[in-house]
Amino acid sequence: MATYLYRLGRAAYRRRRLVVALWVLLLALAGVGAATLSGPTSDALSIPGTESQKAIDLLNERMPGAGADTAAARVVFTVPAGSTGTLAEPTRQRAIEHAVQELSHAPQVGRVTDPFTAVGGKWAAVSPDGRTAYARVSYTVQQRDVTDAARNALFAAAGPVRAAGVGVEFGGTATQGSAAQSATEVIGIAVAAVVLLVTFGSFVAAGLPLLTALLGVAIGVCGIAIATGFLHLSASTSTLALMIGLAVGIDYALFITSRFRDELAAGQDGEQAAGRAAGTAGSAVVFAGLTVVIALAALTVAGIPFLTEMGLAAAATVAVAVAIALTLLPAVFGFAGRRLAPAQPANDTTKGTRRRGRHLSRRFAGLRSRDPETDGNRPTMGERWARLAVRHRGWVVATAVLALGLVAAPVTSLRLGLPDDSTAAPASTQRVAYDQLSSGFGAGFNGPLLLVVDLTHAGDRTAAVAQVAATIRALPDVTSVGPASFDAARDTATFSVTPGSGPSEAATEHLVHNIRAQAGTLAATTGAITMVTGATAVNIDISEKLSAALIPYLTVVVGLAFVLLLLVFRSVLVPLKATLGFLLSVVATFGAVVAVFQWGWLKDLFGVSSTGPIVSMLPIFLVGVLFGLAMDYEVFLVTRMREEYMHGRGPDDAVTLGFRHGARVVTAAAIIMISVFAGFILSSEAIIQSIGFALAFGVLVDAFVVRMTLVPAVMALLGRRAWWLPRWLDRLLPDIDVEGKRLVGVTGPATAGVDQPSGAAGPHGRAAQADGTAQEPAGPGTDAGLPSQRRASSGVTAG
Repeated sequence: MATYLYRLGRAAYRRRRLVVALWVLLLALAGVGAATLSGPTSDALSIPGTESQKAIDLLNERMPGAGADTAAARVVFTVPAGSTGTLAEPTRQRAIEHAVQELSHAPQVGRVTDPFTAVGGKWAAVSPDGRTAYARVSYTVQQRDVTDAARNALFAAAGPVRAAGVGVEFGGTATQGSAAQSATEVIGIAVAAVVLLVTFGSFVAAGLPLLTALLGVAIGVCGIAIATGFLHLSASTSTLALMIGLAVGIDYALFITSRFRDELAAGQDGEQAAGRAAGTAGSAVVFAGLTVVIALAALTVAGIPFLTEMGLAAAATVAVAVAIALTLLPAVFGFAGRRLAPAQPANDTTKGTRRRGRHLSRRFAGLRSRDPETDGNRPTMGERWARLAVRHRGWVVATAVLALGLVAAPVTSLRLGLPDDSTAAPASTQRVAYDQLSSGFGAGFNGPLLLVVDLTHAGDRTAAVAQVAATIRALPDVTSVGPASFDAARDTATFSVTPGSGPSEAATEHLVHNIRAQAGTLAATTGAITMVTGATAVNIDISEKLSAALIPYLTVVVGLAFVLLLLVFRSVLVPLKATLGFLLSVVATFGAVVAVFQWGWLKDLFGVSSTGPIVSMLPIFLVGVLFGLAMDYEVFLVTRMREEYMHGRGPDDAVTLGFRHGARVVTAAAIIMISVFAGFILSSEAIIQSIGFALAFGVLVDAFVVRMTLVPAVMALLGRRAWWLPRWLDRLLPDIDVEGKRLVGVTGPATAGVDQPSGAAGPHGRAAQADGTAQEPAGPGTDAGLPSQRRASSGVTAG
């Protein structure tokens, strides 16, 4: 692997103009395609195979006008607080009836109900106190197809009514337009720029990761826009791809750029430095990116269309980021040349003077993080932290695990659901309308259930429907059962059921299960097949399907990633440790999400406008994304530790020195990723806001607590056993050479061996020569049961 990437990096460096031209051409083509082929997006969620979806499909077949999955809106009329009287007063009633007439002629509207229509001697949609009423507006198209003109006509109908002294608010799916792309990612980019500037101390070096990451994200998002012209994609698909693609794109470029600068500092020329950076850091990027892609693409295992779409779109964006890091970045190195070389130590006045004008001023250079390749033997902060963790390994492990356990405690109260008007911002018209309907008609009025009765095999169809209604009416938590509506053939009937509890409450979920539990008995006695659907039932089905898919998904992802890490590290315990550390990160993140978004702790600090059940897609999506990102840091950190170990360091020294080299860029990468994700907490969309917080907190915990605290302590506890691999497995596994040991000696001294003392014994009896290459011992022996390794420089030729 390292050899092929080494050659790829050198080739891209030499043919830099061609490589850059091809990527610019690809971006232009993607931009043109996005501008001409993009289509609308949708927030509508459905899962084929669930009972609620089967009922919707039946209604679309037999009662197309029932509006089972078309857009709808509720116009809520109220007597304003402080005003007297009711809505039945002539002036107010005439204004409401006029608005209903106007709405019935609005674009894409199929039907509008009049709240003052009499049913059973009373008005159908007026509250008992006469101060709240509503009109239901049914559209002929689905939510994603509602035009801005139709939506504007809906809102415009409120003007004359408000002039008559009536309050008007709107709710329902038709009021929700396509999500506009916000500028929250700009915050993450700004923070990333500052972190890169402090890390590298050079405007050129800091700009490259940003430039290449933005190019990759632009291509990925344009590709998603093109796909919307052919597929029905969620409105959140491009946002999530942008969020993840931007974070990993900057990180991958950061790792390779940092290694390129290390190679320049070690005396390599530009082409060789680009090849070595691609062969070493690039190998880690490939496997880290592959882990993320596997985790995201494996979301297809859940069998949920909208989750599959988001996972594949984000995976494709990550793949583009990896391709850019391996090809475009070395090409840009060729244009930048020695300007990317790190500044020399403060006492090197000659070279420092030569680089004046190409690096920051001495005042800002003092703020730069210490570069272990140009910092002599002075211990860096990362090295001191690693030595502390290694020295007190037992206490560090116990303290970190206990702290993460305390943070994870709220996860026992986790409740899942999907966003609706009840989770909208308190001042939004959707939330106000929801609260007004709950106050006027009861909490369950906002989440009615739709019962669909298939009468194909029923004998007396009228009697069958009456028995179904009577059975449902007798169930607990049922407030009312509406009159039945039949299709023309009278083989299908529908009626609404109003629960006593709100749509996101556990009691409503229990009611749905109780109704479905009666279906078998009703079918046996009447021949009628009863199904429950409606927005509330659809949300319940989606949440349950997502919860059921979590364990199989986690099994697939962890299994594939374990095999991948086994290949990378040629160890059994290191992948096992990485997986257990990830599980700690996940449960701690779930606990924090519950505390903030469900319990409301610190909600004002994070700008959370309302609390409630956690978005049901969050756990499975978080597991996928966070697992991939967690393995990034595991690969980047532990690869350097293994690299030091393979070049003769003892277990503790390998951990410390590997951490010394990796901590600087991993810290910068984690801060950048946290900043990118945290910027999305400012989003107005509940899904994006909660995912942004969860990913930012998850990366914070995984990078700084698990990978940079627990990993060195656990690696020190394991010692040489960390690299244990059964001999039979060692013979079966291919040597993919992620640490780049085959590159040692190809073109002279390598940074992998700059800290290697002359003559130090390697882990398998080899002595390291002064030039950093490995000298094979006379015998093939192994140490402490560790597998023998292939010759470090086998099969490599320059060029």
